[in-house]
Amino acid sequence: MRPCRSGHARRVWRAALAVVALSVPPSFAAGTFAAPVVRIDATAPATRFPHFWEEMFGSGHAALAMRADYLRDLRAVRRITGFRYVRFHGILDDGVGVYTRNSRGNLVYNFSNVDTIYDGLLKNGVRPFVELSFMPRVIAANPDARYDFWYRPNVSPPQTFAKWAAVIRAFARHLIARYGIAEVSKWYFEVWNEPNENFWGGPWRQKTYFRLYDTAARALKAVSPRLRVGGPATAHAAWIRAFLRHVSSKHVPIDFISTHAYADDTTQSLFGNRRSVPYDDRLCSAVKRVRRQIDHSQLPALPLYLTEWSVMGRDNARDTTYVGPAVADTIRECDGSVQMMSFWTFSDVFEEDGPNPGPFTGGFGLRAYGGINKPSYYAFELLHQLGHERLKNSATDVIVTRTRDGGLAIALWNLVDPGLQGQSKTLRLQISGVPADAPVAIERVDAEHGNVLPVYRSMGSPRYPTVEQVGEMNLATALPPPQVVRLRGGGLSLTLQPDALFLLKIGRNAT
Repeated sequence: MRPCRSGHARRVWRAALAVVALSVPPSFAAGTFAAPVVRIDATAPATRFPHFWEEMFGSGHAALAMRADYLRDLRAVRRITGFRYVRFHGILDDGVGVYTRNSRGNLVYNFSNVDTIYDGLLKNGVRPFVELSFMPRVIAANPDARYDFWYRPNVSPPQTFAKWAAVIRAFARHLIARYGIAEVSKWYFEVWNEPNENFWGGPWRQKTYFRLYDTAARALKAVSPRLRVGGPATAHAAWIRAFLRHVSSKHVPIDFISTHAYADDTTQSLFGNRRSVPYDDRLCSAVKRVRRQIDHSQLPALPLYLTEWSVMGRDNARDTTYVGPAVADTIRECDGSVQMMSFWTFSDVFEEDGPNPGPFTGGFGLRAYGGINKPSYYAFELLHQLGHERLKNSATDVIVTRTRDGGLAIALWNLVDPGLQGQSKTLRLQISGVPADAPVAIERVDAEHGNVLPVYRSMGSPRYPTVEQVGEMNLATALPPPQVVRLRGGGLSLTLQPDALFLLKIGRNAT
């Protein structure tokens, strides 16, 4: 959508520029600083730094992918992250209509909506990370076993596992016939969603889920051994050790391990005890534990995909500038332990609790109702600019990377958890291996940059913002061109507000 340039939009835009102009610039000086010093050697050895946090995003349920607003937001987020995969629930739900009774009462396969969904993704440069869920009602052992989402998915086991296998084979054959095995072999197939929760209605949950997995995995591989399949897609990083023992002892096909964890999961649910683990460390502690479980199994080479995760959500924090520092800190901690992480979600086009109640109600997405860019959208835009090699440093609030043109890209943040009162903090960078007066390009997301909430409130907080109002908000909050300054004696001092995220570029890419 092209931003609206109405008179009000121009006034909002001028106000935003005024805020930028009045922002306190970074300070520079020689001599002694009370601020912590982060020492960076631009010539130091580096390790690979794949952008595992932006390879994949989650979204609600499959039927949403046929909506124009869903695809609009998908394109917007892909533009700033380049993400390659999207995962959602319910491709086998009755709302998609893969296996149902026709008007004559006959059981029929119908892949027309599947084609519309996947055609739309592929046309926009994104592949599906296919979650094989939920149970078509016509083969459900309990047709009334509905999960309490607005779209009411069936979470029952199948009447027989032979019927489940037949659906999976028919689905896979259709995909290959339409898109070709060269394409579909680049997809991933994940069996079910969070079977250790009420998303799975089988008795003896773990045992019956393992049978569900075995049946689906063998059915997929029977269609083509090139199809990639994995699980157990559990909540709270659970069942991993038992699942690995099962697939290895029973020789069940598996290409990856997947699981979920959230920053505000309890320590009891994640670790099985009530030991004190700070919220900011819980998610990556769980990821590292899963990685160790894989490493010590009979299948140590399996990749790990965290197919759902998010930052804390209390006090509608996911609508605020908190998200950027929380994501950056998660990247810092999880680096090296996981191959892909799927942030839940890229958009607030989302219907677990019904139609969207309006913008800024604490939704998971990077874009609010109507296509409004949240601070998290701009934070991901900054983090996308990090390089593909990481330089070691001891700071817990800095990521230093080397870009492909030999420059540096550095993320810095001041993380203050929801509900806590934070203070601004000053960091001093001392950088060697670059000219002592090298240019530095600075971008930031903080209370005055990329923060749509004050603009929204100035409009009277409309529950149903018009297209023009959405354009005005996105125009007012779009990040300005980087502020370019120079190092002084190789040093730079920066003051960060609470929940500020900065992105610095040093070198040729800074000018």
